[in-house]
Amino acid sequence: MTQHPRDTPQFYLTAPSPCPYLAGQEERKVFTHLVGGRAGELNDLLTHGGFRRSQSIAYRPACETCRACVSVRVVVEDFRPSRNMRRISERNSDVIGEMLRAMPTSEQYSVFRAYLDARHRDGGMADMTVLDYAMMIEDSHVDTRLIEYRLRGPDSGFTGRGTGRLLAMALTDVLSDGLSMVYSFFDPEAGDRSLGTLMILDHIARAWKMGLAYVYLGYWVPGSRKMDYKARFLPQERLMPSGWTRVET
Repeated sequence: MTQHPRDTPQFYLTAPSPCPYLAGQEERKVFTHLVGGRAGELNDLLTHGGFRRSQSIAYRPACETCRACVSVRVVVEDFRPSRNMRRISERNSDVIGEMLRAMPTSEQYSVFRAYLDARHRDGGMADMTVLDYAMMIEDSHVDTRLIEYRLRGPDSGFTGRGTGRLLAMALTDVLSDGLSMVYSFFDPEAGDRSLGTLMILDHIARAWKMGLAYVYLGYWVPGSRKMDYKARFLPQERLMPSGWTRVET
């Protein structure tokens, strides 16, 4: 019998299931486990190859008749916000983001629960309990952080920290060449703030300060309204059959 070392990844294929992005399509995924001492190195390598992380699993689409999902990463050094993006930043000048250790709290779960109930009531995560949420945050063998976005408090001018109401959260992996936005959510009562856009703009600024080249946004699906927003962050690179390809417009 062939023996495989613990750090050697084994890949598996899921059964077909309905596609959450394109009606009438089925999706399959290839996946592997991110465990062991080389999990961070493997996560880097797989992310460069178009994989995404969910807890201790790295996966990517492996659909038989569709290649619509395209991995996207923003080119940090050359990014210039649009006029609308600048307006969103100005509108949220009272919001401060802070990068923290990946530790779940009941306050976070309350925002997460409200977000699911308002935006994804019929989605695959709709039944997640507080324990499921804790696993999503803590079950990582790579360098993972939480970024909390809070309203300014009375002492924020001195401390630089937001101490007011929690508005949004991003679960983010720190890679060798960028930040990978694993999952983000926000308080649906603050929907007029465009917090999803704000979080991406903040990650681009953070990556620049950290000397990182990219912000990985996951999959962009042409024709999917859920994914349209990702195409607005330019210039970006999209993973095509020939490799990462720069897109300016």
